Amino acid sequence: MLALVKTDKGPGNMQIRDVAEPQAGPEQVKIKVANTGICGSDLHIYHYDIDIPINPPVVTGHEFAGTVVEVGPGVRRFSPGDRVTSETAFSYCGTCRYCSSGFYNLCPERRTLGYWYNGAFARYTVVPEDRVHRLPDNVGFSAGAMLEPLACVTHAAIDLTTIEHEDWVLVTGPGAIGLLALQVARAQGARVIVAGSSIDHDRLRAAAQLGAERTIDVSSGDLDALVAEVTDGQGVDVVLECAGAAAAVDSGLNLIRKQGQFIQVGLFGKPISVNFEKICFKELRVSGSLGSKRSSWLAAIQLLADGQVQTDPLISHELPLTRWEEAFKLFESKSGLKLMLQPQE
Repeated sequence: MLALVKTDKGPGNMQIRDVAEPQAGPEQVKIKVANTGICGSDLHIYHYDIDIPINPPVVTGHEFAGTVVEVGPGVRRFSPGDRVTSETAFSYCGTCRYCSSGFYNLCPERRTLGYWYNGAFARYTVVPEDRVHRLPDNVGFSAGAMLEPLACVTHAAIDLTTIEHEDWVLVTGPGAIGLLALQVARAQGARVIVAGSSIDHDRLRAAAQLGAERTIDVSSGDLDALVAEVTDGQGVDVVLECAGAAAAVDSGLNLIRKQGQFIQVGLFGKPISVNFEKICFKELRVSGSLGSKRSSWLAAIQLLADGQVQTDPLISHELPLTRWEEAFKLFESKSGLKLMLQPQE
């Protein structure tokens, strides 16, 4: 079968290869992939500037949905024909302090689908039964392929953050993650400002259509004045930084109120400078957010099933797997919103 493979360490080193079709082992589920989303971390894998362990040669891709076609010995919860998606934490130790408290996303021995184990930029992938989730009946494969990024957002905005009714939330970066963060915050009763740059014109328009109270292009508008206006000069209650940009971090720290919550969701791919005195003087609660865990998956599935979050409007391109280079370039140029690759036989 054709697969998009990270062939070796270092920048680049990614190509379509013909690889052996996987078989389901004990307590594993084999899934026929319908759609796979391109994640920012896939670009980091391509450029080789991410700290998550990578084990090339490895089939990349981890945001997907599809149909169970085979189950291994010991599988009890799934059968061929089930419509499913999967978590990305393929393996973890299960005994460390993080696994024991449910935060297996932080396990030092965690190994990830599409990084260490063969992933979903291929017609078939195999994952442990315990990582698999059924799609709700009203969720299609394209929308279901976005459950993984949605679970990352619910981890950031629900597991790690307390958003209260009528809080003001600033979302920086109106890409797919930012637009999911907008919707999750709104589902908790927040009023949301979405900030982007001149290149984000269409994305900011999508944010408005998805319920943002205010949107702003920071290259031509005054975000400081807007926040001061809507919060009576107090600052926003929560910042969900989804751009992975140093300027957005600095702006968020300036615009958050004292004792506010700042959650870093976007990845930078390089070290940045942060004025830590702003954190001290405001007594801010600052947290990073990495991946997802079971509670965030359950929250994501429920939000999607209930219609409180929409993922279909975020999908702008669906391309065959063989056009991955075109899709990656579109992603890096911020053309469109969510890009999907569809495997071939």
